[in-house]
Amino acid sequence: MKKLLLLFNCLIVLILPAVARQEPPDTVKTGIYITSIHDIDFKQSEYTINLWLWLTYKNKAFDFVQNLEVPQAKTFTKSYSTIDSSNGRIYLLMKLQCVMKDSWRINNFPFDRQRLRFSIENSQFDAKSLVFSVDSLGKHFDPRFTLRGWNIDSFKINTGIKAYETAFGDNSIPAPHTEYSNFTVRIGIDRDATQLFWKMFLGMYVSFLIAYLCFYIHADNIDSRFGLGVGSLFAAIGNKYIIDSSLPDSTTFTLVDTLHGITLFFIFVVITSSAWSLQLIKAGKTEQSRRLDKGLSLVVPAVYVLLNAYFIWGAVYGR
Repeated sequence: MKKLLLLFNCLIVLILPAVARQEPPDTVKTGIYITSIHDIDFKQSEYTINLWLWLTYKNKAFDFVQNLEVPQAKTFTKSYSTIDSSNGRIYLLMKLQCVMKDSWRINNFPFDRQRLRFSIENSQFDAKSLVFSVDSLGKHFDPRFTLRGWNIDSFKINTGIKAYETAFGDNSIPAPHTEYSNFTVRIGIDRDATQLFWKMFLGMYVSFLIAYLCFYIHADNIDSRFGLGVGSLFAAIGNKYIIDSSLPDSTTFTLVDTLHGITLFFIFVVITSSAWSLQLIKAGKTEQSRRLDKGLSLVVPAVYVLLNAYFIWGAVYGR
């Protein structure tokens, strides 16, 4: 019994100092105020954000002036910073301009909804030493700033832990796993894209209408009918390449691809019907040729409009 008590006392002596050494991480109270978001570049998948960032903490070693990390930033610049270390706490205020890299969801472009993400970490202290908390007092962005063509529909601030499956070359860490506290901002933006839609797709629809005029040209005017059809085909293809040049590469089938695919298919239908109608004329079936043109002149635009409306409706309300 005495041996058991002696062993228990020894364990207490060994464990208590270790427990005492496991101090809780210091808390950094963090706030943000965004003054502008601009230069949204779809092709380069980036945007620029200007903001005020303030942090309040006790541990001077945190040194956020030198150790501030913005993981998703292409570049960031501190244009102003001030430190107040009175009352035993450090208050740091900085003004930042960040060029952020992000991934755009373009499946429903131009009726797309995007989520802009901004986060910060301390590059030297992990989650065992430092955790963030949110200063939620007041507004977090200037409601008067102009985000041209976009509206902010959500604004969320959170703190969390980000895991890195690496020890960053530190041999004292037994497993390749480290965790850092982060402060994150997610901004949901969308736009009224009606004018942009017509600006981008008007050329495509005009090319279809030009091809559609073939139904009102007599089938024996072969040069006119095929000239209009083939010209419209190349015009639609050109319009698609112009739009694609302003968008990032995508492996999915987007609304832009769908609408242009439908247009190209129906222009091909018009060209095929011209060839069919010409064959009927040469066979002496003039009346059948006229009926074919008349029937297709009603069916083709009706189906084309319905398909366009269906996919555009899905893009607008399915995002």
